[in-house]
Amino acid sequence: MLHRERRVLALLLIAMCAFASSGRAQHLTITGAAKGATPDLEKIDEPELLTATPTISRFVDSAQGASSIDLIRRALGSNAELQASRLETERARARLTQARLRPNPALDFEQTTGKFTGSKGERTTAIGFSLPLELGGKRQKRIDLAQAEMAVAEALLAERERLLMKDIRAAYADALALIRELQITENINSIDRQAAKVIEARVSEGDSSLLEFNLFGVEIERLKSRRVLLEGRLQAALLKLKTLVGISPLETLKLREDLTNKLPDPVASVAEAIDLALQNRPDLKYAKLVEAVALAGFTLAKAQSFPDLIAFSKYSQGTAVFDRTPVGILRDSDKLFTFGVSISLPFFNRNQGAKAEAQIAIRQAVRRREFIEAAVRSEVAQAYARYDAATNALATFEKGVIERSTRNLIAVKKAYELGAFRVSELLIEQRKFLDSQREFIDTLAERYRALADIQAAMGFNTGKQ
Repeated sequence: MLHRERRVLALLLIAMCAFASSGRAQHLTITGAAKGATPDLEKIDEPELLTATPTISRFVDSAQGASSIDLIRRALGSNAELQASRLETERARARLTQARLRPNPALDFEQTTGKFTGSKGERTTAIGFSLPLELGGKRQKRIDLAQAEMAVAEALLAERERLLMKDIRAAYADALALIRELQITENINSIDRQAAKVIEARVSEGDSSLLEFNLFGVEIERLKSRRVLLEGRLQAALLKLKTLVGISPLETLKLREDLTNKLPDPVASVAEAIDLALQNRPDLKYAKLVEAVALAGFTLAKAQSFPDLIAFSKYSQGTAVFDRTPVGILRDSDKLFTFGVSISLPFFNRNQGAKAEAQIAIRQAVRRREFIEAAVRSEVAQAYARYDAATNALATFEKGVIERSTRNLIAVKKAYELGAFRVSELLIEQRKFLDSQREFIDTLAERYRALADIQAAMGFNTGKQ
């Protein structure tokens, strides 16, 4: 009879918890350590499961911690890979400087003597000057190619910045998800340790079996092990975040945001987002600029097929000796000025191979640009689909899963205190609750990542705003 009365009372308690007029989830507390004590039905909000613990305080600071924008801005100045990419733009600028330079003139000196060939006294001294002249607009076309290559390097830098921001957002979301799960696990573990004291008191009074205490102890140790695993994953996630940002591994990093504080909502329609992406995406700009580089390379290859011309001039002064004459030895001195041009004749090499390669490069760049355009459209559509799915899933979780699973666990705990349920039933319900929380956290993180991916897909550089 006593068990039946407890069962009826427990069911009544479950009904009271399930149909509470406030409609708010309750905190998981266990009161009444003594046999027959009346359970405390005071209602406490579910967010108290996310109260800061000593462990969490090492990783979170809602006032002074770093937001994702803070880390992105720091990464734009500290990331080693970006610093190397900026040096690539400097190299391109140096190549542009080199392309603007004109060919150097040449100064020739020539000395002719007959001393070693038996014609003593005969000698000629000449000084020449030559200047290469670029025909066919070679210099300007070389400059155009270098300018296009510098624009490509700048677009590639912008694309690497976009991908870095995307990676930082994803790593930040992973860390936030681990922090939230660690908070819930630690708080549930703390509640279970309190409940273990209740069970221990019951065992000492003979109201519960030692098996129940041992089963609960196993659950406490399991959650403790889970907490250690989550903390290790969180440490690894923060180290990854530090590496991306360019922070020393020894520097303390605390986060400010929460998964529930989502990023700004995207634009209203996928079509509008695709139009913005086609205008702003640096990888698409890069593809278009590569196409321009290929075209500039073809133009330069055609110009290089024009013949080269070298203008030259030479001043020479010589002395000749005639020793077999009727009047004896005669000396003759000449001063000459020579000038002319040298033109290469493109009979064999008309740059045929370079022009053919440049034409192929143009077609290749066009195909890549078309592929990237299609990929951009698909990436934006995928990010929107993920965001819509995560938003709908969150609405279901918040209304139909989290609140109900919280109430169910509260009710089962209260009923267990009354002796209506076995400890195994309580543990099953608690694991269901934890599974629901993990899925809820995964969904929150997915929405956060989807919003970040939408921003990245549209090419928005939020770190420079």
